[in-house]
Amino acid sequence: MRKEIESVVLNAISRLQEKSKWTVFDVPTVSIDRPKDNAHGDWVTNVSFAIAKMLKKTPVVVAEELATEINTAVSENISHADGIAPGFVNFSLHRKAVIGEVQKIVNEKDDFGKNTVLTGQKIMVEYTQPNPFKPFHIGHLMSNTIGESISRIVEFCGANVVRANYQGDVGPHVAKSLWAIQKFGYDITNIDEIGKAYAKGHEAYEADEKAKEEIHAINKAVYMCSDDALMRLYAIGRQKTLERFEEIYAILGTKFDAYYFESETWKRGAQVVREHMGDIFEESDGAVIFDGEEYNLHKRVFITSQGLPTYEAKEIGLALLKKETNPSDLYMMTTAVEQEEYFKVVMKAIELVDATFAGKIIHIPHGMMMLTTGKMSSRKGNVITGETLIADAQEVARHKMSERAIDHSRESTVNMIAVAGIKFGILRQFIGKNIAYDTESAMSFDGDSGPYLQYTYARCQSVIAKAQEKGIMSSFAHPCEGSILLERLLVQFPEIVVRANAERAPHQIATYIIKCAREFNAYYAKNVLIDDRDRELSAYRIAVAQATAQVVKNGLFLLGISTPEKM
Repeated sequence: MRKEIESVVLNAISRLQEKSKWTVFDVPTVSIDRPKDNAHGDWVTNVSFAIAKMLKKTPVVVAEELATEINTAVSENISHADGIAPGFVNFSLHRKAVIGEVQKIVNEKDDFGKNTVLTGQKIMVEYTQPNPFKPFHIGHLMSNTIGESISRIVEFCGANVVRANYQGDVGPHVAKSLWAIQKFGYDITNIDEIGKAYAKGHEAYEADEKAKEEIHAINKAVYMCSDDALMRLYAIGRQKTLERFEEIYAILGTKFDAYYFESETWKRGAQVVREHMGDIFEESDGAVIFDGEEYNLHKRVFITSQGLPTYEAKEIGLALLKKETNPSDLYMMTTAVEQEEYFKVVMKAIELVDATFAGKIIHIPHGMMMLTTGKMSSRKGNVITGETLIADAQEVARHKMSERAIDHSRESTVNMIAVAGIKFGILRQFIGKNIAYDTESAMSFDGDSGPYLQYTYARCQSVIAKAQEKGIMSSFAHPCEGSILLERLLVQFPEIVVRANAERAPHQIATYIIKCAREFNAYYAKNVLIDDRDRELSAYRIAVAQATAQVVKNGLFLLGISTPEKM
């Protein structure tokens, strides 16, 4: 439809010039968009502003003249055009054209909104990145939520997506946990005990020089696999934490295609850094650094004075391993915004090591999740873990479901609603900003929340089922009422998907489907959807409910949220 309206505008400009009403000029680019206020028609163009400068007229006069000329030509799809202040031309479609667009939603079902803008591209999205021997904290929950949504959006746009998870299974955090397990007898088979051991080890590392030396020794022994008894402990702790992470992924609805570990990347990274001593890296006080200041960045250590690789060197090994195992057109990764400057340096170093990575690595930073006690840190043991947050959401979901007489005995439905609350609470806001999260409001069935959207979907399904019981089937054949705002919203979904992909902004989808849900619930409150006295009108209204359900379902899917059929 956008192309058709663009053609109509260009033809009208040409006719005005042929009639000598307008002088001949180079026609500017005609941009056709949706109006910000959906009450202002179906489409809008601001081309009058550019033309006004060439004709030395006011934009509103140009808009009125252009609209008048457009209305002189008969169009199969455009009902009329209006020139309005300060200079826009709004277009309203014929009823038949609007219905045809809405009907596509029902016909295309789960494919509605899919496009081909990324067809032929292979994109790796790396996200979540929890480290064995540490708790799965809320930062990992945020990364998982954002990464999964971005993966689904780019996949919806035609890309072949590889979901990747990079985890730190060697390094100081591992040594701190193992030190405390050996010293204080924490149970290596118990994931909660492992988390306590890490907090205890970190506390000792900061306060006790002897403990610090012992932890450094353990760290080196793990890298070199030089202590059999230690490595047996290490293997058990690593396995237990990775198994727990998989349980969390199952609840969140994520399945990874590729797993990468620091134990696989550190040797390669350190080797490459040493191979490029003198041209990319240099020695400084016994360590090996990258002088990012030459590129308006900052200096970072890649190999410590003890000869061990830092996270930075491991990132080089990771990039090369990704390229060898899953060569992609684009490598995306989502981590906390506080790592943004770090990644600028690392990405520059990787590009200098291997020029084929230039422009192919994208860091998507996200803000922090702020709770009532502020930002949590697993280093001090006062962390609100991702598991705790999920458990709290599940408990609130059970309570709210019981209040509404919804069956809360089915764990799958409880999980579905709890995850919806958490994920929507994260994705409804711009991902680069910190998020103020409150479980009660996130789990609301009445506010702008994931459960509210699920409830709207279930309401649509309930109405459709009741209509079918009465023999009323959805149909667009006899639209017995005028154009409604809900229709204009629903058909915009494909454009919202394109925008969310271009901006890497899941909040665009979240904001949009909330508008659709609000409008449907207002429509539901004002109208009788199932009326035996007017079955044709009921059939049309049921079709609108079906279209609403599909758009909400598709939108929630792109946010990584499932839709229960009944609530």
